[in-house]
Amino acid sequence: MRDESVTNAREKRCEEWFQHRIAIAATMHQKERAIAPILEPALDIQIRVPEQFDTDAFGTFTREIKRPGDQLETARRKALKALEITGADLAIASEGSFAPHPAFPMLPCNRELVVLIDVAHDLEIIGEFISTQTNFSHRSVENFDQAKEFAKKIGFPDHGLIVSHDPDDSRKIKGIRDLDQLKEAIETTLSKSTTGKIHLETDMRAMYNPTRMSAIAQATQNLLSTIQQQCSNCGTPGFQLIDRQAGLPCGWCGSPTDQTLAQIYACKKCGYQQTKLYPDGLQNADPMYCQFCNP
Repeated sequence: MRDESVTNAREKRCEEWFQHRIAIAATMHQKERAIAPILEPALDIQIRVPEQFDTDAFGTFTREIKRPGDQLETARRKALKALEITGADLAIASEGSFAPHPAFPMLPCNRELVVLIDVAHDLEIIGEFISTQTNFSHRSVENFDQAKEFAKKIGFPDHGLIVSHDPDDSRKIKGIRDLDQLKEAIETTLSKSTTGKIHLETDMRAMYNPTRMSAIAQATQNLLSTIQQQCSNCGTPGFQLIDRQAGLPCGWCGSPTDQTLAQIYACKKCGYQQTKLYPDGLQNADPMYCQFCNP
């Protein structure tokens, strides 16, 4: 006897899981500007932002408040809190981090996660984007000319700045996107400095950082692509990449390399897994990646 619920789920198109629903964007930094244009038309949803939703309670880039967990856990907590205060059953939250690139440690990178939580269908689907295109930076300055030099380097005034006495000072002047405002902040803070130096850093909040907002949009696009991958076993959206297998054979000697041989996808709903060989379209690796041919 067939399972009618599984059959019906398998036959539903991806957008039918979400259409005509309200999705709560758990943000206070205008991230809906990057998220809504991508998800609203594709999923036929309406994205709403809750009033006076304080995401700073889940951590700040300026270190006054620490994150309550890792990047994914923090995004998840934001989404669940938004659901709690609104009574909705669909939420989207994002969380960013800035650190050395996992494959190229000398390069700084921005990793963005966008998480969709659907209580009605017991789903959590994750989008991710990693980019080395970031202006994340800081500098100590002694005068306004040095501040202007740093500001030019990071893309001011399109990208905002933060001024403080030192990196750990909680009295920060944030969201500076005007040269006169920057000059006033520099002069005021310098006048109270006991060292003759003050601290400048990029304002990494989304609405003050177009480069980061673009990365959030890319992570949202990845989220949508993941949502649109439905499990071939039960039809649930979010058939997600969970692991990669190295071992692509060298094109010269056939020895396994560290290059990707296969990707493993899994459904969180039914547990079904699928291994996809040669995800990059290559059946052999360049010998430059072979420890025998290019030791």
